[in-house]
Amino acid sequence: MADTIQSDARADRVLARAARRLIPVMALMYVASFLDRVNVGFAILTMKQDLGFSPEVFGLGAGIFFWGYFLFEIPSNLMLEKFGARMWMCRIMVTWGLISMATAFVQGPTSFYVLRFLLGLAEAGLYPGMILYMTYWFPQATRARFIALFLAAVPAASVIGAPLSGWLLGFNGILHGWQWMLLLEGLPSLVLGIAVLWLLPDRPATAPWLDAEEKRILEARLADDRRADDGKHTMSGFWEMLKDKRIWIFIIPDFSIVIGLYGMGLWMPQMIKDLGFSNLETGFLVALPYVVSMVGMVLLGLSSDRTGDRAGHVAGAAFAGALGLMGAVLFANPVLIMLSFCLAAFGIYGALAVFWTLPTAILRGMAAAGGLALLNSFSNLGGFFGPTLMGWLKQATGTYTMGMLVLAAMLALAGISTLVIGRAFFRAARA
Repeated sequence: MADTIQSDARADRVLARAARRLIPVMALMYVASFLDRVNVGFAILTMKQDLGFSPEVFGLGAGIFFWGYFLFEIPSNLMLEKFGARMWMCRIMVTWGLISMATAFVQGPTSFYVLRFLLGLAEAGLYPGMILYMTYWFPQATRARFIALFLAAVPAASVIGAPLSGWLLGFNGILHGWQWMLLLEGLPSLVLGIAVLWLLPDRPATAPWLDAEEKRILEARLADDRRADDGKHTMSGFWEMLKDKRIWIFIIPDFSIVIGLYGMGLWMPQMIKDLGFSNLETGFLVALPYVVSMVGMVLLGLSSDRTGDRAGHVAGAAFAGALGLMGAVLFANPVLIMLSFCLAAFGIYGALAVFWTLPTAILRGMAAAGGLALLNSFSNLGGFFGPTLMGWLKQATGTYTMGMLVLAAMLALAGISTLVIGRAFFRAARA
């Protein structure tokens, strides 16, 4: 017993060391990624006057990113498994950084649509690739907290990027403020893309900062994790994954969460500015809900690991997000509206962080590479439908109310479907 406790303590120390090395780098990568896909929500505050974009044009352009993402996500993740994380993540980040910067020179709707589509094509595979990468390093029992720490980069991108974007919109001269914003915010992706060649080892066995004993300990912990799952409804083959109904059912809650995430995120700057704030004030106010969501993601991840209740945490957070979205359009007081946005962000991002522990609990090997990409590619189409639906309903009704209520209904669906998944699949797996 003493030897087992000592061995577990050593494994925990190695895992903690790996997390300190990897999670900050991965978080920075996702900060750059998320900033470059959503900063168009700030660019449109002045871009729409310069280029004459209607709400419908903006909604379609903001969302078409996800069709490129959808088409290339599975091939991209399979290539990561084949070529290794370092080389493939470098490719992803450098190409999307260049395309993001090129968006500063769009001339009208067509070039806007084309570059947003290409941006999604270039970035495809980053998020499921990072989730897959975590399965190379962290066992299932600790994964929720590390996924939550990594996904905290999503709201962190807005905490950093919203005030920065609002400030950069004030730059003018040779280029418009929105052009400076897109150019300068694309640069970090290029720098990080080169840096990952040195900062992200492909696997524990190739990590230069682990000695031979630490590598053995980490590999043994991961092997124990795999053995514990043998015969417990896990999948390791790609074709086996395609035939398993669970991976397709997972799309329902993830798709519904992502609709809320991007529907709110890409339109929130305009909604807040319409309350009477300047671009700079809007930037700081938009950052507030994301500060709340960062705290919520980490707390929900820790609570989920402690209790082992994944589905309940996802569902409860999704229901909270739905209430927040409803309050953001049903209240008239700006303070209550901002508090509603905070609740919505807390719920949406908290649900997303814990959700990914569910599919990673049943996928292994090539099934993980393909399955996570398949799930994320389909569910990320919510990133197309959310902003596009908001733009269409805003143009049709003149208000944000109907669009936000639809987003709230989708989050409620996410909560209900997750409870059904937990009862049908994971309770049976524990039995």
